[in-house]
Amino acid sequence: MSEDNILTASGWVRGRLIHEHGKVVSIEGEPCDPADNDLPYLLPGFIDLHVHGGGGKDIMEGASAFETITKTHVRFGTTSLLATTMTAPSAEISSVLKEVGEFCEQRPKGSARVLGVHLEGPYINPGKLGAQPNFAHTALMAEVEEYLALAPIRVITIAPEIAGHDALIRELSSRGIRMQIGHTLGSYEEGVAALDAGATSFTHLYNAMSPLHHREPGIVGAALAHATFAELIPDLLHVHPGAIR
Repeated sequence: MSEDNILTASGWVRGRLIHEHGKVVSIEGEPCDPADNDLPYLLPGFIDLHVHGGGGKDIMEGASAFETITKTHVRFGTTSLLATTMTAPSAEISSVLKEVGEFCEQRPKGSARVLGVHLEGPYINPGKLGAQPNFAHTALMAEVEEYLALAPIRVITIAPEIAGHDALIRELSSRGIRMQIGHTLGSYEEGVAALDAGATSFTHLYNAMSPLHHREPGIVGAALAHATFAELIPDLLHVHPGAIR
């Protein structure tokens, strides 16, 4: 049996992973620095909370795209993901959510598991759409309930400065839905208030949000000062290397 660089809760181990009936039963080996050898890496699969597509397909295309997307991502180590929607007309979002909900019940061989949905919009600020289509609107609880009935929504990106969104953040976070701040022109104070209401994280930090200024820290300032989690796009195009550091 070959050795690997195995990532464990205690750090890297050079050794062997023993499994029986599809379950890990033990890890045999010694602590190591993987930079000192050329062995393969063995580590838990990635869980990607923000996936719009893959393999030339987009989540918004519906069920016909899902298998291609999930098989593409598993090739790069992502074993579970959230299907992430775009801001779109309600009927289009509903259609995609229904199909995602059905796909969550299956897992084609050789594909990543879809754990649910990241609803990125439409509850965002139209002044910070980024790459989103212009279908942003204020959230209504009745509409959210309709969406929740169609698929397991795990994450919602929301602009906290829009009237009524603070109450929505409080209600949905109490149900265990991860509320992320993003696509927003909100102030530092509005960002902090959203965190106090139950929001826990930020969608693609720096992008499509009010920037950091020494007199107006903005949403970026709220994230850097108070967040325990924030997404970041580290492709060196969306965010400068210095900002990533």
